[in-house]
Amino acid sequence: MDDPVFEEIRRKLAELRIEHRDLDDVIARVLEHPPVDMLQVQRLKKRKLALKDQIARLESHLLPDIIA
Repeated sequence: MDDPVFEEIRRKLAELRIEHRDLDDVIARVLEHPPVDMLQVQRLKKRKLALKDQIARLESHLLPDIIA
């Protein structure tokens, strides 16, 4: 698994996980300070969900194919 493709996927996964975690902090900060811009919160949550989907896709590339 020292393939450069796998290393690139792992690097990208780390970046996406950091961005996903950072969005949690941003959303919390936005919600703490009224007035709350719900449109902004919805956009941030949508971005966070898209990141989660990307993370899941990349993780599936790292798992070996299992023949049942």
